[in-house]
Amino acid sequence: MRELTFGYSPCPNDTFAFHALTHGLVDTSLTIRPVLLDIEELNRRAHDGAFDLTKLSVGAFAAVGDRYSLLRSGAALGNGVGPLVVTRTPVSFDLAVSGRLAIPGRETTAYRLLRLAAPTLGEVVELRYDRILRAVADGEVDAGLIIHESRFTYAEHGLHKAIDLGDWWEQTTQLPVPLAGICARAELAAPVRAEAERAIRASVQYAFDHPEASRAYVREHAQEMSAEVCAQHIALYVNEHSLDIGNDGLAAIQRLVNA
Repeated sequence: MRELTFGYSPCPNDTFAFHALTHGLVDTSLTIRPVLLDIEELNRRAHDGAFDLTKLSVGAFAAVGDRYSLLRSGAALGNGVGPLVVTRTPVSFDLAVSGRLAIPGRETTAYRLLRLAAPTLGEVVELRYDRILRAVADGEVDAGLIIHESRFTYAEHGLHKAIDLGDWWEQTTQLPVPLAGICARAELAAPVRAEAERAIRASVQYAFDHPEASRAYVREHAQEMSAEVCAQHIALYVNEHSLDIGNDGLAAIQRLVNA
């Protein structure tokens, strides 16, 4: 039985989608050893080929294309799922990105989308994604590029949306927003990659069929998040593209990688 390391994030969409695979609920010849890390840390570790399977921002694909290949299952794509730029007071997008701007990482899809929408930026500061809302609210930065559950909670911090980069992408390309995908190390044998792709798809399907099964696992890794926000997070980021990226999803990924 082959053991594979699998890097993914502690965010509710990942723990929901991959719970079955990592808890013996999927019939597979593979043994999966999960490693949970922030998405930007996963992006960085991919440069060294750290994990056999890993969640990666689409924005990082080009930099590690020699080490990893994309699987068709487990991806985070969709409509209305894009990152936002937020500020303390209502301002235009151009003004929002002209000052001191916090981002969740230079290899995130969010930052790649931002660079396409606004080629000229002010001072860019990298922070872990879950620190950005507080940094904006406290005046540490002028604006923040937010991802994950922050899109559901920024108003609670008294912040205002300057742009929804997902809407911008969809209107510009007529394609879904390609946030992240599951990639396999290039040197893995083709049958192993195929089985990993099948097992991940089965895990996502199990999650859809048994949504309560992963509740404790999801909550374990999202203790500071309300149950309502967890549910919103899962509903938004785990969808039909998580079973298979589809032709539109593949087109979206290729468009962003080559932009």
